[in-house]
Amino acid sequence: MKRMIMMLVVGAAVSGWLLLVPVEAKSAACPPDSVKSGPTCMAKYEASVWRIPPTNPTGGSNALLIRRIPLGTVTVASLTAAGATRLGESSDNYAPCNDNGSGCTDIYAVSLPGVTPSRNITWFQAQQGCKNAGKRLPSNAEWQAAVAGTPDPGPDNETTDCNSATDSVSLTGSRSSCVSADGAFDMVGNLWEWVADWVPFSTTCGSWSAGVSPTGDFQCLAGAGTTGEPGALLRGGDFRLDFSTFAGPLAVHGGVEPSFRGSRVGFRCAR
Repeated sequence: MKRMIMMLVVGAAVSGWLLLVPVEAKSAACPPDSVKSGPTCMAKYEASVWRIPPTNPTGGSNALLIRRIPLGTVTVASLTAAGATRLGESSDNYAPCNDNGSGCTDIYAVSLPGVTPSRNITWFQAQQGCKNAGKRLPSNAEWQAAVAGTPDPGPDNETTDCNSATDSVSLTGSRSSCVSADGAFDMVGNLWEWVADWVPFSTTCGSWSAGVSPTGDFQCLAGAGTTGEPGALLRGGDFRLDFSTFAGPLAVHGGVEPSFRGSRVGFRCAR
């Protein structure tokens, strides 16, 4: 049935035959919490993770609110009114969502401006938060495409530049100049961001050529471990005071296990 709906009658009969041309639906506009990057809808902001109970404080169902999350129309006010709890602001408080992603059925990753992005989260938990919200972790290639145009940091003026040298996390979207050509905020600095790809655990660091990254973006995607966990890629750099120009559109770290969690590691989702 879906295939038939996608057919379009073009012109009149051709040689006695009615010409039916399959038309691929043009990619619909992205939901308002995301930006269009090629065929991908990339979250506009680093994710905040919310635990949403089945019922709201008045006893009504939260099912409708949960269905609105993939549509990108939930707000802090609607989540708060539903009795949702924001997780990962300053500690690992995701339990009973386990580090391996089990027990995570009630957490949802949301792209919202003006909030502290969630951190202290493993790759597995981040993946589940995206999945429950009707999204996914972006691939490394999708992330790289979406970050293009984000300024490669020099000194951090602590107001509009990418947050790459303050030792504290910024509210999502508050650094007005830290935005990609597609319109995604904070892809450089603030928090390292998990992407979907795994690699052999990186055992050493390399460097980018000056022509590719003149400010020397972090590059620890070299060597290959043969024991223990694989590496899960982190992108973009973080807020650490001594990190500064190591943050950037090419910053990449493959020496972190997917079970790792830390105060400088967050994520964003894609569709």
